[in-house]
Amino acid sequence: MFKVKDILQTDIPDVRVGIGRDPSSTGRIENSVRMLKTNNVKIYTDPGQLIEDLFLGKIDAAVRGDLPSSELLRILKEKAGVEELERLVIMEPKNGRTFFMAPVGIDEGSTVDEKYRIAVKAIRLMESLGAGTRIAVMSGGRIDDKGRNSAVDKTIDDAEKLVSMLQEEGYDAYHAEILIESAVDEADLIIAPDGITGNLIFRTLHFIADAVAMGAPVLNIDKVFVDTSRVKVDYIDSIMLAMMLAEGKK
Repeated sequence: MFKVKDILQTDIPDVRVGIGRDPSSTGRIENSVRMLKTNNVKIYTDPGQLIEDLFLGKIDAAVRGDLPSSELLRILKEKAGVEELERLVIMEPKNGRTFFMAPVGIDEGSTVDEKYRIAVKAIRLMESLGAGTRIAVMSGGRIDDKGRNSAVDKTIDDAEKLVSMLQEEGYDAYHAEILIESAVDEADLIIAPDGITGNLIFRTLHFIADAVAMGAPVLNIDKVFVDTSRVKVDYIDSIMLAMMLAEGKK
């Protein structure tokens, strides 16, 4: 079973990583870099320079760190030539098993086709990390709730269509309905009904229930970029995740 500790206990790969630091932050980035005891992590306070060095190949991967997201992600989208970023968050609840989840951006995964593309890219990344690949596709209700609410009906129909598309391509996918409490124990990848729902699940687990959030690798660009929350206590796991993904691309 894939666990956060698996990444933390891995030998530090020989790759170069840049991590962003807000000039007004209180030293969490520096402490994380210091704890890793490697010279291969560079701290950036300029989001433009971080992204520029990533695309020039001066670093092999980038981590957002605690830089504000608005400017940094705008620059990343422009440089990568994409309209939106597709992210895959990695979470580990207290006393629970690690799982991957997408979509998690409020403007991500609004259609079945978008969720299908995200799921396929997510599984590819998960396989590179040695994680399991069972997919739980969520909806807004149980099957027998159909007819009570048209919006819920649509999420159920979309979920069943997505499961069918994934199964036809050989993926181990099933309709988890609204039962996320079961899905987190049964599946490796959770596909939320849309990015708003995924973002709410992430924020509830991370900010209220103190679940570990390693970071959210971007799936639809050629470079390794790990998005992170500004309120993380330390960024060692996110840096190590970026290093492992970058090493896998070599």
